[in-house]
Amino acid sequence: MDILFCILFVALGFLFINRFKDKLSAGDIKTLRKLFLYHLIFAVYYYFFVFGDSIGHWKQAKLMNHEDFIYSLTEEQGTYFIHAFNYLPANVLGLSYFTGTLMYSLIGFIGLVYFYVIAETFVPYNSKFKNYYLFPGLFFLPNLHFWSCAVGKDTLLFFCIAVFMYGVIKPIQRMPFLILGLGLAYFVRPHMTLFMLLAYGMAYFLTSKVSVFQRVVFFAMMIGVSVTILPSVMEFAKIEEASVESFDEFSDYKSGVLSREHVGSAINISSYPFPLKVFTFLYRPLFFDINGIPAVLASFENLLLLLLTIKVLRNNPVLVYRKAPLVIQGMLWFLVIGTLAFSQSLGNVGIMIRMRNMFLPGLIIFLLWSFSYQKQIMMERKASLNQ
Repeated sequence: MDILFCILFVALGFLFINRFKDKLSAGDIKTLRKLFLYHLIFAVYYYFFVFGDSIGHWKQAKLMNHEDFIYSLTEEQGTYFIHAFNYLPANVLGLSYFTGTLMYSLIGFIGLVYFYVIAETFVPYNSKFKNYYLFPGLFFLPNLHFWSCAVGKDTLLFFCIAVFMYGVIKPIQRMPFLILGLGLAYFVRPHMTLFMLLAYGMAYFLTSKVSVFQRVVFFAMMIGVSVTILPSVMEFAKIEEASVESFDEFSDYKSGVLSREHVGSAINISSYPFPLKVFTFLYRPLFFDINGIPAVLASFENLLLLLLTIKVLRNNPVLVYRKAPLVIQGMLWFLVIGTLAFSQSLGNVGIMIRMRNMFLPGLIIFLLWSFSYQKQIMMERKASLNQ
């Protein structure tokens, strides 16, 4: 049974890539196949060398009875919902944890493909950094794959965010994508649903790329749903009331809990100034934080992202944002909202990297767009001089 499903999940990955043969070039299809094999390497590594919550999520699903499954599926969110989500493959079908890892790896890769398609569609010009093309190079960053192949909430959320953002491109035609992305994320981590709604609500409200009617309608819809789910989000986050004081208290509490000595890779951020907290969330660990081989890889990755960000910030980022397609504007807002929220509450580097992975595709695609837009300006200037 396990061998059959392992073969099935790998085959489904390649079949899913083929769905985009009409939208992508033959070179892109070939690259996606390489990305899938690369992604599977991380899945195998995660299975053999990482012993964390993922194993528990699968084992608990195997121990559930039918009544627990129904209750966790319909009444619970977060961890218990993940157990219910795993009930069919782990309990009913009796699949192994390795097969479950391949299943989640497929889910994460599907999300990665949607992000890839968004970048290919809306970033017209490729750019180089140190003689290397940024696209599709940035899609091979290790952490983008490492945290989107494991059994658990992070992989499902990665998928939800990608599906939702792909749906935003054509919201009427792709309404099922929007519903799936928002609905599944609500049961996994409801605050992420709130962040997505707020991000694209702001993008629609501030953009000039759509009609006033569309702006008002979509902004009202997203803010309306945000207000509706806010009590559930507050309950999930164990915050009693939506006040500035309660958010500050929650932030201080989480910082303390996640900075204790028994938590690995801890960084006490409670005394950090606000800008340093943001920097820590986005670009650490760096080389002075190294405590193992994964941290070395993360340091190289973060240094690259930091250098690219600095270069973008030097080239009128406000104008770059205004010229960006709506879906990329929403990605940037999602990144900003997530960074502001989590940089104030997370004090553990490992947890920061896991949570940042939800926002990393947005950062990558905005960086790609920024370099593309600068290249477009240079080409237009060159063309005007030659006339």
